[in-house]
Amino acid sequence: VVVGEVASPVDLLVIGGGPGGYAAALHAARLGRQVTLVERESLGGACLNVGCIPSKALIEVADAVAAPGRIAAWGVKATAAVDMVGVHDHLLAVVGDFTSGVAGLLEGAGVRVMSGTARFSRPNRVAVELDELVEHLEFRHAIVATGSRPIELPGLPLDGERVVGSAELLFSTELPDELVLVGGGYVGVELACAFAKLGSRVTIVEAEDRVLPSFGKRIGRTVERGLRDLGIGLCLGHSATGVNDDGLAASGPDGDLVLHADRIGVVVGRRPNSDTVGISEAGASLDERGLVLVDEQRRATDRVFAIGDLTDGPALAHKATAEAEVAVDAACDRPSAFDPTCIPMIVFGDPQVLSVGLDRDAAAAVGLEPTSSRFPFAASGRARTLGDTGGYVEVVADEAGTVVGVQAVGAHVAELAGEAALAVETAATVEDLAGTIHAHPTLGESIMEAALGLAGRPVHRA
Repeated sequence: VVVGEVASPVDLLVIGGGPGGYAAALHAARLGRQVTLVERESLGGACLNVGCIPSKALIEVADAVAAPGRIAAWGVKATAAVDMVGVHDHLLAVVGDFTSGVAGLLEGAGVRVMSGTARFSRPNRVAVELDELVEHLEFRHAIVATGSRPIELPGLPLDGERVVGSAELLFSTELPDELVLVGGGYVGVELACAFAKLGSRVTIVEAEDRVLPSFGKRIGRTVERGLRDLGIGLCLGHSATGVNDDGLAASGPDGDLVLHADRIGVVVGRRPNSDTVGISEAGASLDERGLVLVDEQRRATDRVFAIGDLTDGPALAHKATAEAEVAVDAACDRPSAFDPTCIPMIVFGDPQVLSVGLDRDAAAAVGLEPTSSRFPFAASGRARTLGDTGGYVEVVADEAGTVVGVQAVGAHVAELAGEAALAVETAATVEDLAGTIHAHPTLGESIMEAALGLAGRPVHRA
């Protein structure tokens, strides 16, 4: 059924209701635009529904299960048991709270929300399909934020039961005895740590020679030690080739092997959803990876903007949210440009990882003459009271003393991302960080301590 041959006029169209899409819709509404948002699944996108939020909730559950072993030395005797059905219900409740909150924000802003799949049919028109209904919309401007989807491997088709993606793992109602994860990026590392603490025997298979290949080598080595301490097996430099009755078949420098598994998780990355929306029909250009080519305002054509996982750069919710404001401002003829000095990268593994800006090796590779100072959490009062002194904070500066990077590995370091990003983005100096009074005892003062070391006047380290 086609609802009218004549398209309905739309002032500003947003396609996709994830972090980038709903942020764009809210910002445009604040600027006085009449906004229609089209979402084919659930508001909040992959991040809120099957990614960032439920995964971090599962990690907190896993940490709670592992807590008795960690706190036994404190004189606290406790036990923990896992009810995966209860965990599943908890994750659904967390997700539901967030998605209903997003819906309320959009409603309060006067954003019209449509359910359906939008595809471009002309440079200024989309067809929105919902079941048997098709409605045409003709827009003045469009912001496309359709996100990405998991990459599937040819030899490992997902069956939703034994071979699954990250979403199926997150919402499991049964705990696998033996779990093999194909992919040692941040998703694989986070899931490995969570399921190992919950009680599964976990192995990571990674084609590169280290986990977290998109992070610095020093960080990767530290994380590998943490994974092994949790009993997680690492099969590095191996590629998955298929599945048989025993488990996952893999091939590496020393030949073929089979890793026993009753569940296999494929978490090798994501691909942009530029094809599902047909953005090339609007006149946009794609690169060989399917990413939309945009200018600094995220403009793909005169009328169409693309943000988030559709564009080059890390596929992260906070990048999409930042791009959303830039694209809306451009559509409203306000000065804007997406030109961040840094985009924080975090991993909620055990240990956690934070990487902002350049590490020492990357700084040297781009022609800087970097210096750095590392403050170990073994010297941190707060880390000692938390009972986890593994890891460090490292501050990297250029030859002029400007902070160009902050890296950290250890418990709770993701919470340092804000200060680290602010320092790099505003070109703070080592003296700025060293001279700022930080509250004691906090993990945040470890950034100050590292800066003091770089300034040549360390306090709590030799």
